[in-house]
Amino acid sequence: MKITELRQQGVPELKQRLVDLLKEQFKLKMSQGSAQLTKTHLLGKVRKHIARVLTVLRQKQESSL
Repeated sequence: MKITELRQQGVPELKQRLVDLLKEQFKLKMSQGSAQLTKTHLLGKVRKHIARVLTVLRQKQESSL
């Protein structure tokens, strides 16, 4: 997921992607808590994807003002 791809999407799609990423992050944290998560690097990747989506959403909101 590149930032240019995110900027091309509309606000509803970005909000849906954010919800999906938050669900994925929750699942990974639960797996980590029960010691079943073997690919711990995925937590960092998901967190960075969430930050990217939030950044683009805020930029779109500021530009619409």
